[in-house]
Amino acid sequence: MTSPDSGNRVARFRALHAQGIFVIANAWDAGSARVLAGLGFPAVATSSGAMANTFGRVDGRVSREEALAHARALVEAVDVPVSADLENGFGDSPRDAAETIRRGAAAGLAGGSIEDYSGKSLYGIEQAVERVAAAAEAARAAPDGFVLTARAENFIRGSTDLDDTIRRLQAYERAGADVLFAPGLPTLEAVHTVCSALGKPFNFMVGIPGKSWSLAELESAGVRRVSLATSLYKAAITGLVSAAREIREKGTFGYVDSAIASKELSGYMRH
Repeated sequence: MTSPDSGNRVARFRALHAQGIFVIANAWDAGSARVLAGLGFPAVATSSGAMANTFGRVDGRVSREEALAHARALVEAVDVPVSADLENGFGDSPRDAAETIRRGAAAGLAGGSIEDYSGKSLYGIEQAVERVAAAAEAARAAPDGFVLTARAENFIRGSTDLDDTIRRLQAYERAGADVLFAPGLPTLEAVHTVCSALGKPFNFMVGIPGKSWSLAELESAGVRRVSLATSLYKAAITGLVSAAREIREKGTFGYVDSAIASKELSGYMRH
């Protein structure tokens, strides 16, 4: 069942894409979602990789039920729109993609993404388009609406064909996707080329060293939304490892002095 304000969240999420570039912050649990919303991020997203890691697994090893339960926990934790990384829709068929979108909308999500990678290989473009079209139909049928993002996975799956990436994104746009996404683009020029070829908003993914440009540069290239993938989760775990190593290797607790104050953290939890 959707929450009473889910329609309002979808409307706010759509409006963000029309107002210029914005950052959607990827959380890994309800607590981190509250912190990010409390810091002023206008929308929050899940990260399939970060979520899987919190379960002690690698990316791609989470079920649809687990992903939707995780998404619902974030929706219930914050007042801002929540979008979910819904991988390939947890199945290869168009029906699987559509069912995942239907259930995501019912969980209160304002949006979510479907990718064109099966977990083993890229789908052929015809099958990929059929899947996006089915997902788009389900998104349009959602009672409160749903912002569908279609992902072309080429550059993070071993294919560096920019022309094919653009063909796929254009086909997904025609099939009804609201936002387009191609993680791992190699240069800022490539980002500009992709954005110029599309009529709908493009999402850029921060998180790859050397390929995470500033908001000003990305906005100039035509990007409308910036997601953070697992980067915030990795930053948090880096802090954990650093503190744990200090304890194990030095027998000191200096990290306590630089840790966020409990009072400040409690303030975010009450958001």
